[in-house]
Amino acid sequence: MGEFRLFWLLFVWVLGIERGVSGLACNWGLQSTHPLPPNIVVKLLKDNGFDKVKLFEADPGALKALGKSGIQVMVGIPNDMLAPLAGSAGNAEAWVQQNVSNYVSKYGTDIRVVAIGNEPFLHSYKDMFTQTTLPALQNIQAALAKAGLGKKVKTTVPLNADVYQTDSGLPSGGDFRPDVRDLMLKIIKFIQDNGGILTINIYPFLSLQADPNFPKEFAFFDNKANPVVDGPIVYTNVYDANFDTLISALEKNGFGQMPVVIGEVGWPTDCDPNANIDNARRFNQGLLNRIIRGQGTPKRRAPPDVYIFSLIDEDNKSVEPGNFERHWGIFNYDGSIKYPLDLGKGKALTPAKGVKYLARQWCVLSPSAGVSDPNALAQSISQACQYADCTSIGPGSSCSNLDPQRNASYAFNMYYQTMDQRKDACSFNNLSTVTTVDPSQPPCRFEIMIDIGKHELSLSNKVPAAGFGSLLLVSLMLVLGLANGVH
Repeated sequence: MGEFRLFWLLFVWVLGIERGVSGLACNWGLQSTHPLPPNIVVKLLKDNGFDKVKLFEADPGALKALGKSGIQVMVGIPNDMLAPLAGSAGNAEAWVQQNVSNYVSKYGTDIRVVAIGNEPFLHSYKDMFTQTTLPALQNIQAALAKAGLGKKVKTTVPLNADVYQTDSGLPSGGDFRPDVRDLMLKIIKFIQDNGGILTINIYPFLSLQADPNFPKEFAFFDNKANPVVDGPIVYTNVYDANFDTLISALEKNGFGQMPVVIGEVGWPTDCDPNANIDNARRFNQGLLNRIIRGQGTPKRRAPPDVYIFSLIDEDNKSVEPGNFERHWGIFNYDGSIKYPLDLGKGKALTPAKGVKYLARQWCVLSPSAGVSDPNALAQSISQACQYADCTSIGPGSSCSNLDPQRNASYAFNMYYQTMDQRKDACSFNNLSTVTTVDPSQPPCRFEIMIDIGKHELSLSNKVPAAGFGSLLLVSLMLVLGLANGVH
C-alpha cells in the first residue's frame, strides 16, 4: 500500500511538471484606446495557464466573457467610488447587485473577491481616502452578506507597500506607517473577522527607478546581489525583503496568520533606462520560476497568490508616475508576445488568436515635406501626441533611435491609428502621407491598431491621459530635431 501511494504521488508530480505551470494570476487592465475583444483576452488567459485574474473595475464586457471560463475573478472598485459607497448602504447594495450578483447568476462568472479601492493610502493622495475606505469596505461586506454571497465572495483592500516601513532598515523591523497605523489595524481586523485577504502591491522596478543608489541586482532573483542579513535570515532580493517587512508588521500587531496575496508585481519594457525587454524578461522569468517551484519567502514558506502586472500594454493609462506606465504588459497591446517566457517544462507563451487589425497602412512624414514653417510642424506634432500615445519616442525609449524624420512619422502614425485610420487623420498641414511600406525600425514598432469595427469611442475616451509637460517635451524634441535634420 505504501509503495502504491509513493508511486501515485510521483505520478501526480510528474504529470504536473509535464503540463507546465498551473495556477497563474494576473491583472487585466482596460485603459486602451483599442482594447482586445474580451473573448480573445479570456482565451489568451486560458491558453497561458492563468486561472485567476484581477480587474480594476467592473467592466461588463470582461465580466461577461469570464462567465463559465473556469477563471476566478477579483473585481475592483475605483477610488473615486469609495465616497458614495461609504456614505450609503443602499449604494453598496446596488453596486453588489449590479456588479457581482448579476454576473454570478446570469453569466456564471466566478467572482471570488471584491477589491475596495486601489492603493488608497498612497502618500501622494494626502489622506483623500482615509475617511472613506473602511466604511466602504464595511458596506460592501454587508451588501455581499445580504445578497447571500458573504461566504463565497471575500473582500480586500489593495495596498501599496508604502503603508509599512522599517526604522531599522531590516525586514524584522517592519511596522505600519504611523499616520495610517490605527486605520490599517482596523481594516485588517475587519477583513480577518470576515474571512477576507490582505492584498499588497510590490514593485522592485519602482524601488530601482526611484533611487539611483539602489543596488540593481537586489531587484532580481538571480542571487547575484550582496545579501542583506537580518538575524538568521539572509535576503538576496527586495521582493522577499519587502514582503517579509509586511509579515513582520502583521506579527508585531497580532495578525501573524493573516492571509496575504500579492496584487501587483511586474516589470515594464519601455520609457525608462531600466525598463526594457531584457530586464523585464529577467525579472518575470525569475518570478515565474518561484511560482512554478511553489516558493514563498523566508518568513512565509507557503507561496502566496501572485497577480502579475500586467497581461497587456495599455496606451490610455495615466503617465503621471512615468511614461513606463503604458508598457507593463507581458504581451503587447494586441496580445502578441513581447519576449519569451518559460511557463514550466518548456511550455512557452501563446499569443492571442483571432485578432483583426486595421488596414496595413501607416501615416508618415511626406518625403517632400519641408520645414519652412516650424510652427506648423510643431502644431501638428503637438496635436498628434495630445491624442495618441507618443511615449515610446521619449529619450531612452525603444524608438529614441529614430532619426528626426521617423520621429515625426511615429507621432503622425500613432494619431492616425488611434483615430481608426480616418482619411482626415493623416493631413497634418500637408506634411504627411499614407504609405503601405512598413516604416518600423527595430526595436521600434510602428503599430497598426486593432479593428474595433463600427463601435465609435467618444473623443474623451480616446484621449490618452498624458501630462502636458511630457507632451510639450516630446513636441519640442521632435521639432528641434526636424529643424536641424530635414532638408
